[in-house]
Amino acid sequence: MSLDVDPPEPPELAAVDPNEYEDAEVAGGEYRREELEAFLREGAWEEAFTEWAAGSDMDEDDWRIALDLDLVSRFDFFWDDFADRVGYHAPGLPEDWKERDLHPDLDSWGTVSAINAGLTELGQIVCETLKEEYIDWEAEFEAPDDLPDFDE
Repeated sequence: MSLDVDPPEPPELAAVDPNEYEDAEVAGGEYRREELEAFLREGAWEEAFTEWAAGSDMDEDDWRIALDLDLVSRFDFFWDDFADRVGYHAPGLPEDWKERDLHPDLDSWGTVSAINAGLTELGQIVCETLKEEYIDWEAEFEAPDDLPDFDE
């Protein structure tokens, strides 16, 4: 399956401590968002989006809802020096979507699941694209000397 839509503008990255997200735990404090945002604007976002859309299970109705709710702008990407990776926080629809009446076409758990899973997959592909094709820096984290040696 594929999603035949134009890539939206890349998100502007937030100045949020990634440890405030429920789904992230990041060591260190330099998240390199300015550099990551520049890479997104230089083509990483469009490249990753195109790859994601070619294999996405989201349909155009799901995507339209995600755009209407401005979910794409709420993506966050950050450098995790400890893990030598790009971390991310994908936006999603809350569990109480029905009570909150978020969108007139949002009418099933299947749609909610498709949107949340699709945005998570997009975030992962963006991270992989950034790390593999744009980032040329090395992690600077140095482990403390008192860590146990598990090689013995």
